[in-house]
Amino acid sequence: MSTPNTLYNAMHRKTILYLLLTASVIASFAPAKKIGVFDVNSDIGAPKLPGSATYDKTSKVYTLKGSGYNIWFERDEFQFLYKELHGDFTLTADFEFDGSGVDAHRKVGWMVRESLYDNASHVSAVLHGDGLTVLQWRVKKGDKMRDPEDEIFSAEKNVKTVQLRRKGKEYTMMAAKKGAPLQPVGAHVMHNLPDKIIAGLFICSHNPDVLETARVSNVQVIRD
Repeated sequence: MSTPNTLYNAMHRKTILYLLLTASVIASFAPAKKIGVFDVNSDIGAPKLPGSATYDKTSKVYTLKGSGYNIWFERDEFQFLYKELHGDFTLTADFEFDGSGVDAHRKVGWMVRESLYDNASHVSAVLHGDGLTVLQWRVKKGDKMRDPEDEIFSAEKNVKTVQLRRKGKEYTMMAAKKGAPLQPVGAHVMHNLPDKIIAGLFICSHNPDVLETARVSNVQVIRD
């Protein structure tokens, strides 16, 4: 025969279990927490060292950390902070690596990508650790990127501000040294990229055993 205390304890346990399950269901439908103007961040291509992306609301600065062997050949590894966009748009920001770095070809910049697959078609406005500034792309999913056929190099090195603009199927890169006006780097037509794409900030260490850091400020995502 059950005592009043036994019945009370059983009901109490059921109530707690119900509340926990309810909280779990609600959490599963809760929207992901945005990072500044972006929707989500993730590592692309399963790099050896996991990356991260944070946003300081006071300074309005994004901090990206990422590893990855490269963004090249037929597949990529990097940390990506992104959102979905469609139609024409302009992406502008100031980029700065943290420290001297390990590999001269660590990369940071803007990327427009058809999907989160590591071999997806994409176009990127890139700053390298050694100051190289370049527009690069993968024509279609699974293709190998080629050097120099899939790149447009800037005459300016060690720039601060990078802009990537889409109008129709054409992507144009602009760049500038600190405090200087933007100058054209080049443009490329990407027929394989759909209207709805994934766009955002990226960082790649160009060394799977290294985690590099960059800070990004004055970020503007404008839908034209």
